[in-house]
Amino acid sequence: MGKDSVMAYKHVLAAVDLSEESAQVLDKARAQADQAGAKLSVVSVVKPLTQVYGGIDVAPLAGSAVSFEEQAIEQAEKQLRELAARYGVAAEDAHAILGAPAHDIRELAGQLGVDLIVIGTHGRHGLGLLLGSTASAVLHGVERDVLAVRVHFDD
Repeated sequence: MGKDSVMAYKHVLAAVDLSEESAQVLDKARAQADQAGAKLSVVSVVKPLTQVYGGIDVAPLAGSAVSFEEQAIEQAEKQLRELAARYGVAAEDAHAILGAPAHDIRELAGQLGVDLIVIGTHGRHGLGLLLGSTASAVLHGVERDVLAVRVHFDD
Protein backbone atom coordinates (compact mmCIF):
# COMPACT_ATOMS: atom_id res chain seq x y z
CA MET A 1 0.00 0.00 0.00
CA GLY A 2 1.45 3.36 -0.99
CA LYS A 3 1.71 6.41 1.20
CA ASP A 4 -1.09 8.14 -0.74
CA SER A 5 -3.53 5.28 -0.11
CA VAL A 6 -3.54 5.86 3.67
CA MET A 7 -6.55 7.93 4.70
CA ALA A 8 -5.60 11.10 6.57
CA TYR A 9 -7.67 11.83 9.65
CA LYS A 10 -9.77 14.98 9.52
CA HIS A 11 -11.09 15.08 13.09
CA VAL A 12 -9.50 13.53 16.18
CA LEU A 13 -11.35 13.14 19.50
CA ALA A 14 -9.32 12.69 22.69
CA ALA A 15 -11.34 11.01 25.46
CA VAL A 16 -9.90 11.84 28.89
CA ASP A 17 -10.84 11.28 32.52
CA LEU A 18 -9.17 14.49 33.82
CA SER A 19 -6.59 12.55 35.85
CA GLU A 20 -2.92 13.57 35.65
CA GLU A 21 -2.48 10.89 32.98
CA SER A 22 -4.89 12.72 30.64
CA ALA A 23 -1.92 14.76 29.39
CA GLN A 24 -0.39 11.58 27.93
CA VAL A 25 -3.58 10.91 25.95
CA LEU A 26 -3.73 14.51 24.75
CA ASP A 27 -0.04 14.44 23.77
CA LYS A 28 -0.76 11.51 21.42
CA ALA A 29 -4.01 13.01 20.16
CA ARG A 30 -2.36 16.38 19.46
CA ALA A 31 0.49 14.64 17.61
CA GLN A 32 -1.97 12.61 15.49
CA ALA A 33 -4.03 15.71 14.69
CA ASP A 34 -0.96 17.79 13.82
CA GLN A 35 0.50 15.04 11.63
CA ALA A 36 -2.75 14.75 9.67
CA GLY A 37 -3.64 18.44 9.70
CA ALA A 38 -6.82 17.45 11.55
CA LYS A 39 -9.09 19.22 13.99
CA LEU A 40 -8.74 18.13 17.64
CA SER A 41 -11.66 17.92 20.06
CA VAL A 42 -11.64 16.58 23.61
CA VAL A 43 -14.30 14.92 25.76
CA SER A 44 -14.65 13.88 29.38
CA VAL A 45 -17.70 11.97 30.60
CA VAL A 46 -18.77 12.18 34.25
CA LYS A 47 -20.87 9.24 35.43
CA PRO A 48 -24.18 10.07 37.16
CA LEU A 49 -24.33 9.36 40.87
CA THR A 50 -26.77 6.49 40.27
CA GLN A 51 -24.16 4.72 38.10
CA VAL A 52 -21.33 5.35 40.53
CA TYR A 53 -23.34 3.97 43.47
CA GLY A 54 -25.38 1.38 41.56
CA GLY A 55 -26.11 -0.88 44.53
CA ILE A 56 -27.12 1.90 46.91
CA ASP A 57 -30.55 3.52 47.03
CA VAL A 58 -29.82 7.19 46.34
CA ALA A 59 -33.52 8.16 46.12
CA PRO A 60 -33.49 9.80 49.59
CA LEU A 61 -30.65 12.01 48.34
CA ALA A 62 -32.38 12.95 45.08
CA GLY A 63 -32.03 16.73 45.51
CA SER A 64 -28.49 16.40 46.79
CA ALA A 65 -27.59 14.02 43.97
CA VAL A 66 -28.72 16.52 41.33
CA SER A 67 -26.76 19.27 43.07
CA PHE A 68 -23.71 17.01 43.32
CA GLU A 69 -23.95 16.06 39.63
CA GLU A 70 -24.35 19.73 38.62
CA GLN A 71 -21.26 20.62 40.64
CA ALA A 72 -19.33 17.66 39.22
CA ILE A 73 -20.11 18.58 35.62
CA GLU A 74 -19.32 22.28 36.24
CA GLN A 75 -15.96 21.30 37.74
CA ALA A 76 -15.29 18.89 34.86
CA GLU A 77 -16.13 21.62 32.32
CA LYS A 78 -13.73 24.04 34.01
CA GLN A 79 -10.89 21.50 34.22
CA LEU A 80 -11.49 20.31 30.66
CA ARG A 81 -11.45 23.85 29.22
CA GLU A 82 -8.16 24.56 31.03
CA LEU A 83 -6.62 21.29 29.83
CA ALA A 84 -7.91 21.78 26.29
CA ALA A 85 -6.48 25.31 26.11
CA ARG A 86 -3.00 23.95 26.89
CA TYR A 87 -3.30 21.81 23.75
CA GLY A 88 -4.70 24.54 21.51
CA VAL A 89 -8.25 23.18 21.61
CA ALA A 90 -10.98 25.85 21.55
CA ALA A 91 -13.48 25.91 24.43
CA GLU A 92 -16.32 24.96 22.05
CA ASP A 93 -14.39 21.81 21.09
CA ALA A 94 -14.08 20.69 24.74
CA HIS A 95 -17.09 18.58 25.73
CA ALA A 96 -17.88 17.66 29.36
CA ILE A 97 -20.84 15.28 29.46
CA LEU A 98 -22.84 13.67 32.27
CA GLY A 99 -23.56 10.11 31.20
CA ALA A 100 -22.21 6.66 30.36
CA PRO A 101 -18.57 7.06 29.21
CA ALA A 102 -18.30 4.48 26.41
CA HIS A 103 -21.75 5.19 24.97
CA ASP A 104 -21.40 8.96 25.11
CA ILE A 105 -17.87 8.96 23.65
CA ARG A 106 -19.10 6.89 20.69
CA GLU A 107 -22.21 9.05 20.29
CA LEU A 108 -20.27 12.34 20.39
CA ALA A 109 -17.74 10.97 17.90
CA GLY A 110 -20.60 10.25 15.51
CA GLN A 111 -22.21 13.67 16.02
CA LEU A 112 -18.91 15.46 15.40
CA GLY A 113 -17.89 13.34 12.41
CA VAL A 114 -14.74 12.18 14.18
CA ASP A 115 -12.63 9.59 12.35
CA LEU A 116 -10.14 8.81 15.17
CA ILE A 117 -10.80 8.42 18.90
CA VAL A 118 -7.74 8.52 21.17
CA ILE A 119 -8.28 7.04 24.65
CA GLY A 120 -6.07 5.95 27.53
CA THR A 121 -5.89 2.48 29.01
CA HIS A 122 -5.30 1.15 32.52
CA GLY A 123 -6.11 3.98 34.88
CA ARG A 124 -5.58 3.03 38.50
CA HIS A 125 -7.22 5.73 40.61
CA GLY A 126 -10.22 8.05 40.61
CA LEU A 127 -12.17 7.91 37.38
CA GLY A 128 -9.06 6.27 35.95
CA LEU A 129 -10.25 3.00 37.48
CA LEU A 130 -12.91 2.99 34.77
CA LEU A 131 -10.62 3.92 31.92
CA GLY A 132 -9.48 0.41 31.04
CA SER A 133 -13.02 -0.90 30.80
CA THR A 134 -14.14 2.31 29.09
CA ALA A 135 -11.50 1.95 26.38
CA SER A 136 -12.59 -1.65 25.84
CA ALA A 137 -16.27 -0.69 25.71
CA VAL A 138 -15.60 2.15 23.24
CA LEU A 139 -14.15 -0.42 20.83
CA HIS A 140 -17.37 -2.44 20.75
CA GLY A 141 -19.67 -1.16 18.05
CA VAL A 142 -17.55 1.83 17.08
CA GLU A 143 -17.37 2.66 13.39
CA ARG A 144 -14.14 4.65 13.45
CA ASP A 145 -10.51 4.09 14.31
CA VAL A 146 -9.50 3.99 17.98
CA LEU A 147 -5.98 4.59 19.26
CA ALA A 148 -5.48 3.16 22.75
CA VAL A 149 -2.67 4.93 24.61
CA ARG A 150 -1.02 3.02 27.43
CA VAL A 151 -0.66 5.60 30.17
CA HIS A 152 2.29 5.53 32.55
CA PHE A 153 2.01 6.48 36.19
CA ASP A 154 4.41 8.47 38.33
CA ASP A 155 4.08 6.51 41.58
